[in-house]
Amino acid sequence: MRPVMTLICVLLMVGCEPQDRRPGLWLSGEVQESLPDDWSFTDAHAEIHLQVATPYLLPHAVTIWCAEADGHLYVGASAPETKRWPGWVDDDPDVRLEIADRIYPVRLEPVRETAEIERLAAAYAKKYNLESGLASGSGTVSQRYWRVTPRS
Repeated sequence: MRPVMTLICVLLMVGCEPQDRRPGLWLSGEVQESLPDDWSFTDAHAEIHLQVATPYLLPHAVTIWCAEADGHLYVGASAPETKRWPGWVDDDPDVRLEIADRIYPVRLEPVRETAEIERLAAAYAKKYNLESGLASGSGTVSQRYWRVTPRS
């Protein structure tokens, strides 16, 4: 019984927040009541955190990239078919983003229009010094994008 309790305590201490490629459970920070009018401050943040609901009743948090374009914030998944969280977003698009110790309860709307995807690929390529083919998904790695919107 004691090893189980120790494992649970360790998981709670280090397993809550995601770090690099290691996922976490839930995000902590100051919850924001409203969304910013201008998301350009995210240009200073290479990585942010995303928390999604899972079918296991525990949240799942990951580290992701984001880009601001045309006044909107977008998040993306590289090789989404290899990850579980994009499917969980499809099931429940209400998520939480952590940016600079602030939590934003938001909704993710999938981006499907080719012109918008091309603008996003250019924004990602510029922010992260990527070849534009990689950011658009036309390279060897697929890419999926979502627009960050207020919850309804």
